[in-house]
Amino acid sequence: MSQATAVTDSTFESEIEKHDGLAVVDFWAAWCGPCRMIAPILDQLAVDYDGKAKVVKLDVDANQRTAMKYNIRSIPAVLFFKDGKVVDQVIGAVPKTQLESKFKQHA
Repeated sequence: MSQATAVTDSTFESEIEKHDGLAVVDFWAAWCGPCRMIAPILDQLAVDYDGKAKVVKLDVDANQRTAMKYNIRSIPAVLFFKDGKVVDQVIGAVPKTQLESKFKQHA
């Protein structure tokens, strides 16, 4: 069971763009192998950073408006939002240490 909450085109603004503090969005799709590789890492980081960072997932196939708004061309794409603004991103399947360093940097 994923620790990351799912967001959609209709909930993205209220959940992420109006969120105070750090929000981490995993742009993914069910058919994407690398997305499945980093999902457990993000789930673990969601637990580790509970109360410090909000971790959510957005299915790009079902929510194309938001994916286009943030110019998502390659998945997995993990965007880091601070107070509703994009401050960092990680594209592709990367090791936990690389994702965790971004969490530490922005949390």
